[in-house]
Amino acid sequence: MDLHFGDSKPTDEERAAVDALLGPPESSWEGAARDEMRAADLRWARGGRAARDRRDLLLPGLHAINDRVGWISDGALDYLCRRLTVPPAEAYGVATFYALFSVRPRPATVLHVCTDLACAAAGAPELCAGIEERLGPGSGVSVQRGPCLGLCERAPAALAIRAGDPVRTAVSAPATVAEAVLAASAPDSAPEEPPAALAVPQAGQDGLMLLHRVGVVDPASLDDYRAHGGYTALRRAFALGPAGVIREVTDSGLVGRGGAAFPTGRKWQATASQPDRPHYLVCNADESEPGTFKDRVLMEGDPYALVEAMTIAGYATGAHQGYLYLRGEYPRALHRLEHAIGQARARGLLGDDVLGQGYAFDMEIRRGAGAYICGEETALFNSIEGYRGEPRSKPPFPVEKGLFGKPTVENNVETLVNVLPILTMGAPAYAAIGTGRSTGPKLYCVSGTVERPGVYELPFGATLGELLALAGVRDGLRAVLLGGAAGGFVRADELDIPLTFEGTREAGTTLGSGVVMAFDDTVPLPRLLLRIAEFFRDESCGQCVPCRVGTVRQEEALHRIAERTGAAAAGDIALLREVGRAMRDASICGLGQTAWNAVESAIDRLGAYE
Repeated sequence: MDLHFGDSKPTDEERAAVDALLGPPESSWEGAARDEMRAADLRWARGGRAARDRRDLLLPGLHAINDRVGWISDGALDYLCRRLTVPPAEAYGVATFYALFSVRPRPATVLHVCTDLACAAAGAPELCAGIEERLGPGSGVSVQRGPCLGLCERAPAALAIRAGDPVRTAVSAPATVAEAVLAASAPDSAPEEPPAALAVPQAGQDGLMLLHRVGVVDPASLDDYRAHGGYTALRRAFALGPAGVIREVTDSGLVGRGGAAFPTGRKWQATASQPDRPHYLVCNADESEPGTFKDRVLMEGDPYALVEAMTIAGYATGAHQGYLYLRGEYPRALHRLEHAIGQARARGLLGDDVLGQGYAFDMEIRRGAGAYICGEETALFNSIEGYRGEPRSKPPFPVEKGLFGKPTVENNVETLVNVLPILTMGAPAYAAIGTGRSTGPKLYCVSGTVERPGVYELPFGATLGELLALAGVRDGLRAVLLGGAAGGFVRADELDIPLTFEGTREAGTTLGSGVVMAFDDTVPLPRLLLRIAEFFRDESCGQCVPCRVGTVRQEEALHRIAERTGAAAAGDIALLREVGRAMRDASICGLGQTAWNAVESAIDRLGAYE
């Protein structure tokens, strides 16, 4: 391996950031000063398997530098690569892959302002203009317009990140110009975020299964969690045994809640039956679909539930190590989960002997860094392993060769948390909720032009109209976007669509991960479609031609027809259809395959550009 290290040197601050993660270097081969070099340094260097085993620390190392300094210099990258024996060219490719990192100098404070769908409908363009006027050059703040921050129930939203030791963050949502400027200028003085329960309009109501603890328990207290039924499910899991747990999950009819709707029990069984060891468990908490925020609310309001659910999933599938891949734009969820994991470990609920049952399981948080594509499971694996977050070709499937090439089960937060009521109430009782093919409760992220945006829990089978009635849909409803940017629009006269996987499919749309965004006639539809196209063009990893080229052509065509309708737009609409079919048929992963969905549905169902 030819590493080609450069001559740039890290600053003391950059070196300290890396060493805080990796420990001090053992030799000059790893970046120790030459005057500290031992004679043994001339005869050995870390390499081979030892070097490869450290590659997965590349992403945490980039976070460490970016958190401490605010950007990643050549010297800092070079030092990190020496410590990990990673070629700098490869590490540069990883660092430039993520939106939250910068390899060019920038101020220590970055203010991310959401310009995506819900925030755009709530006045994000005017908010951005006001902030940029107040925080111009020389303010010491870099203002970045960006994609969804997962705060859609409090749109418009802004997130300030100030580098340092420690890094400081402040959220402003719903944001005003003055509050966003305060968050960027003095993050320690910014108002505290409202509790997670305010994102749950049903909080405290009887009958909730997944949200029943949000707003009721103290999310920092393990004792409070246990007093409200916490760890009952894990004890039953140990009583059933791994095969019994998988049988309960299978009989419950639980399917993945991230959009693919794959049967969870089948995935767990396929992983558990693999002879290759070790097995891994990965929780996908990188919800970056515009309009999605349910996993954030669960992690902020009931973090121990996820820790318990991951322990159960690990036990059932024979995994002893779990990875929680957490979205980088969720600072409060990060703090809550770090605390919950630490408390669980201290109380014997994680570690070498969980609950004295002889089962070893521990988990580690890995932070994403702003890449929607990492929501795809194999791209997520690459990201954890220290590579660019690009999807892998399948087969082999993750249950055979997933993280680190080993059998891996991957589920999102909502899917895992559903396991708790399955075990406490039993599979038959759980399967009786909802419909025959869509069982159990479902979380919906409702935002846009409604009176009470937030996360709602309803049994599968409720209609779209019933959900919007709970949220307080406003007069003048024009369209509803189901499933987020990768979903589809439905008309205001189609609110009787049943919210099930099969019901939405029969209606020619998709339930996706549960995004429901309502738009009234004050929201310009062409501008929404163009923002969706911009999102997919920006988030495409560029690995395959259909997506890399198609998302650009889609955005270009929408720009051309933004001010045209009827016959004048017919040629570009025909081009959009052709490009959309090519992306759907030939893209390597779901991003390219679904990038045309929302635009197609707007043209066909809503008559956009007529």
